[in-house]
Formats: sequence, structure tokens, C-alpha cells
Amino acid sequence: MFPSLAWSLACLACLGKTLDPDGLAENRARTAAGVVEGTSAGQGVRVFKGIPFAEPPVGPLRWKAPRPLKAWPGVRKARIFGPSPQQATSMALMMGVMTRLDEDCLYLNVWTPAKSQADRLPVMVWIYGGAFSMGSTATPLYDGTNLAKRGVVVVSVAYRVGVFGFLAHPELTREGEGTNFGLRDQIAGLRWVRDNIAAFGGDPSRVTIFGESAGGISVSMLSASPRARGLFDRAISQSGGSFAPPKFADEGGQHVPPLRVAEAQGVKYLQSVGAKDIAAARDLPAKELMKASAFWWPTFDGDVLLGDQHEPYRQGKFNDTPILVGTNSDEGALFIRDGITADRLVAQFRGAFGQHAESLLKAYPHGTPAEALSAARNIFRDSVFAWHTWTWARLQAEKGRNPAYLYYFDHRMPLSPGGATHGAEIGFVFGNPGLFHAPNRPEDAKLSELMGRYWVNFAATGNPNGAELPEWPAYTTASPRVMVLSAGAEVKDVPNLGALKALDAYYSWRRERARAEN
Repeated sequence: MFPSLAWSLACLACLGKTLDPDGLAENRARTAAGVVEGTSAGQGVRVFKGIPFAEPPVGPLRWKAPRPLKAWPGVRKARIFGPSPQQATSMALMMGVMTRLDEDCLYLNVWTPAKSQADRLPVMVWIYGGAFSMGSTATPLYDGTNLAKRGVVVVSVAYRVGVFGFLAHPELTREGEGTNFGLRDQIAGLRWVRDNIAAFGGDPSRVTIFGESAGGISVSMLSASPRARGLFDRAISQSGGSFAPPKFADEGGQHVPPLRVAEAQGVKYLQSVGAKDIAAARDLPAKELMKASAFWWPTFDGDVLLGDQHEPYRQGKFNDTPILVGTNSDEGALFIRDGITADRLVAQFRGAFGQHAESLLKAYPHGTPAEALSAARNIFRDSVFAWHTWTWARLQAEKGRNPAYLYYFDHRMPLSPGGATHGAEIGFVFGNPGLFHAPNRPEDAKLSELMGRYWVNFAATGNPNGAELPEWPAYTTASPRVMVLSAGAEVKDVPNLGALKALDAYYSWRRERARAEN
């Protein structure tokens, strides 16, 4: 006996309420792989946590590019974060990771203020930092509720770190899997955003990638990667860039090795864990792989990363979008502790910077113990972060069709009176400033409001400016100005310009040597 027409219409009406094509009824949304059910984050924001975007990279899928996700039946609960990437427990605690650690980590999270799919809000995709060796989307500092309240859909994407994300080995190259698995995860996450974010009220034609430290470096790398072409429309990098020449040995201020160097490191690493080949290494428990120490970083593999990023930018061959990039004033304080003497600094400079050591020593005064400590911190800041963002802004201004906006974050906190330390700006961007340096003072809330508006305006239009905001001019070669974010916002000359120019000469010399010798 067939059901009555009335009963059938009632069922369709119920289904329409659950999977409203024009809304987010009952905190549900339909993705390409199935329906997810989130929850209310309060303040008009819905949150969907722990949405898988690729098959778990475990067992035979360890050290393979992310595989397409299989569909699931019914409704998948999306109310808690997925596992965080496998990493050292001590590192996870340092980053405030709130979930268990597992290789099964390819999950993302969505915060949306949209009332329906028709809202078509700008989308901001967060990529966490952690030196490519640690990190998690579950860190409380990255909660997207307050940022989403400003009228954007916030997405945070997990990616593999450490040996699981960045091992290179000749066998992997022969398999066709390559390396840079962590970057490939980020790209897979961006594909998910392109294909699914409309279901959450987001606009897939207005996607901004933003990240800090290794996340900001990732944004820089994606901006040059042909694999990421067309997957985002704007880019924000907080303390991150990758414009130095390849690292062949122990060159100062260089981090990205070419494939042959990374493969050789991978061969030695497998030997150190007692694995005769990749198959044997895939059979080892994750904790066994983490016992051996190694420095893991993305690789110029000729696929995800074609090579020295400076060169395609000089040729105008990059993913040309508006960019907003910058650095904090005292980045090095987190990494360089007391105990630096002038003699030790001089020896380090001469070992790292070759024939440019003397010009760099002149650029960083170091005669007294206090000056030596400041010089060590400042060369770290500039060689790892500031030179890259300044160079990126210059190249975008010279070679791109879209504008570049450069900032310098110098907000002083009670625990950091000498300047803004590494990562200090994150809470201000997310609207969670009190989570980084308690207590949250009135001036902190004011700056967070200012920065949140700049970042969201940029995500919406490619321009940070808006009503009742101090005017932020685009960086140009004719007017190389920077927005200094402190108690307020003020346009100034680029700080530390003489030292940056000395570093620029050093990197040019290294680049010429790399061309000649390799």
C-alpha cells in the first residue's frame, strides 16, 4: 500500500526543514560527503567542528598525498574538534592543544554567522603555525567565534606536521607521492572550501587564506604554488614568508632545502629509526618515528614548491592576489634567551653569513651584552620574518596587479614591555586578546577591534580600509610605507630599514652563489 500524498508531503516538508537548501536549519549543512550537524557558538554564530576533508593518512596512506574523502550515511555530528596532528606531547602542551594526538588528523572547523546559504559571506581560512613540527586547530586562541561575528565565515584547516608532514625520501619520489604532505593537506582543505563552503553561507569566490609563523610561511608558499592556483582570492601572512634561496648546508637565514638535500636527510632519518625502507617505516608505530630528532621543513620538490620563490615573483609568475603581510617588533625574544656575548655573536655571524658577516655586524650594534642580546634577537626577527614580508610586499608592488599592505605590530604588553613578541598579534586578530597575555586591558580591546575590522575588510574586498578607520595606504616602490599597529594605527617608514637592506644584499649574494654552484 503506497503512503498517502499528505504523508509524503509532510515528510518532504520535514526534510526541507532539516536540509534547507537556502538556510542552515537545525545547525545542519550538506557537504559533498554528507550532512554535518554543528552547534551554536553563541552570539549568532554556528560552529561545526571536526569535519573530515580527506581520508585518514594512516597505515599505507602514511606519507601519501591526501586521498578523496568517502561519503558517510546519515548525519555526522560535528560538535568536537578532531584529533590534532601527531607531534611531541611537550610541543602540543606548549601550543595549548586541547585534543588527543593522532595521525588521523585531517579535519577542519567552520564558524559561520550566516543565516542561509544566500548570505554569501567572505571566507577566512586559518593555517596554524608551529615551525612545521607542531600545531592544532583546537588551540583556544584560534577560536573563530568573535572573528565570525564580524560577518565572515572562519575555517581552520589541520595539516600533518613534523616527519609525518615533511619527510622526503628517494622511494617516495619514485612512488610519485613526493613530499610536502603538510602543504598538500592545506591545498586539499582549500579544495574542500571551494566545493563546500557555500553550504555554510560562505562565498567561494571570496576566500582569504591567513596564517601565522609556519602558517604565514605556508600562505607565502601557497601564493607561489601552481598546485594552489585559483583556490584563494586574498592572502594574509602574519610573521611569515619564504623568499630566501635554497638551503644546501648551514647558510644563515635559509630553511627550504632542494629535493636532493631533503632526500638525503630522509635516508639518514630512516637509518636512525632502524627502517630499511619506506615500507618498513610505514609499519613502525608513530611514537617510534618520533624518537629520532630531525629538523623538518617544506622542500623545493619541483611540484608543490617549484624552487626559490624569489625567482617566479621576479618573473611575475605567481598566484597574484591582494596581500596583507607583516611582522612583530620583538619576534626574536621568544627564541633567543640571555647569555649572548659580543664575541659569541660575532662568531655566529661569521659562521652563518660568510663574506657579508661584517656588513651585517655593522647593521646590528653588539658591543655591550645588552646590545649583543638585542642584535641576536633582531637578526632572528629579520632573517626569519621581517625581511621576507618586506621583500614580499616589494615584489607584489613591483610585479603584481593587486595591492600589498604591510604592517608592523608593536603593541606593548605588561609581560613584553620591550616590544611585541612572536604570535602576540593572533589574539587581537581573532578577537581573543586576553588569551595570549592576561588581563585584557581597555587598550587591548580597542586594538583588537581595529585589527579585526582591518582584517575582515580585507577579506571582503581586498582592501583593509573602511569607514572611521585610519587610512592604510598600499605599499608601493614610490611610497614604501608601513602601518604600525600599537596603541592605535599610524603610517610610518619601514622600521629597521638599514638592517633589512643589509640582509637583502646578503640574500642576493647567496642567490647568485646558488645559481653558479648548483
